[in-house]
Amino acid sequence: MKILVTGGAGFIGSNFIRYKLGSDSSAKIINLDKLTYAGNSDNLKGFEDNENYKFIKGDIIDEKIVSQIMENEKPDALINFAAESHVDNSIKNSLNFTKTNVLGTNVLLNVSKFYNIDRFIQISTDEVYGSTKKAKFSEKDPLKPNNPYSASKTAADVLVRSYIKTYNFPALITRSCNNVGPYQHVEKFIPLFSTNLFQEKKVPLYGDGSNIREWIYVLDNCRAIDTVLKKGEIGEVYNIGTGEEKSNLEIAKLLQEKIKPNKDLIEFVTDRKGHDFRYALNSSKIRKLGWQPEFNFDQALENTINWYKNNKWWWKKLK
Repeated sequence: MKILVTGGAGFIGSNFIRYKLGSDSSAKIINLDKLTYAGNSDNLKGFEDNENYKFIKGDIIDEKIVSQIMENEKPDALINFAAESHVDNSIKNSLNFTKTNVLGTNVLLNVSKFYNIDRFIQISTDEVYGSTKKAKFSEKDPLKPNNPYSASKTAADVLVRSYIKTYNFPALITRSCNNVGPYQHVEKFIPLFSTNLFQEKKVPLYGDGSNIREWIYVLDNCRAIDTVLKKGEIGEVYNIGTGEEKSNLEIAKLLQEKIKPNKDLIEFVTDRKGHDFRYALNSSKIRKLGWQPEFNFDQALENTINWYKNNKWWWKKLK
């Protein structure tokens, strides 16, 4: 199978490419990435000479370049990882989020429809459901985003749904919980705290740290996306979760205990605007396809800490 991966130099996209090329010798990947600050060519270091991998620098908003790739490469499937994804940045300036996450997705849908792509997978997020105190969101729950980032991802999901219903377009949507693992930008929670602790710097914890997230190791999410690619039913949405929930304060304390146990470096800061309290997913639907996570949270965290510890070359230039 030949797959056009958009945003493949980002965190989850690059991990998916590594996973797919490592597990499927018949897979061919074309990676279209704009290489913004979050799209890092180092994420796929060593793949430059892989005959099953091709990188093209470009923006998903550019209909011309997307069309050229479709015409020249004739991919069987498109997986759209490309997105502006940092909530804090969306609160400061949401326009880039609307451009990439909404307009960019619209361009990909238009071109993919024209070239009769066999399968289109939109990579979304649990944040589109909004916050919940006790319940777990299913794929049928209403979408209630609470910040500009999640609003832009919601708009993209709704666009994908409209193409499915209007044009019988062969799309699917995945919505995963928070990912942790290698190659995640140091602006994100666990990489930021880990690298700060390595350098004996304060770690800024929003509010009182009581906000709760569900966590998945990025490799498990990649396996889930691949399962949807192979077995998912056209037109369906698949939540990808583990059931493992942790408060931000719990994780901050765990990281401090593992990295700098004799230092008190947690610093409570003013809470984020519109900070969702808790995300949690009912992922029974994808488990019926035969997927389940292989890593628990402790393993995922340990693997992640060790990777950042052993790859300072990668993150120090990003700090």
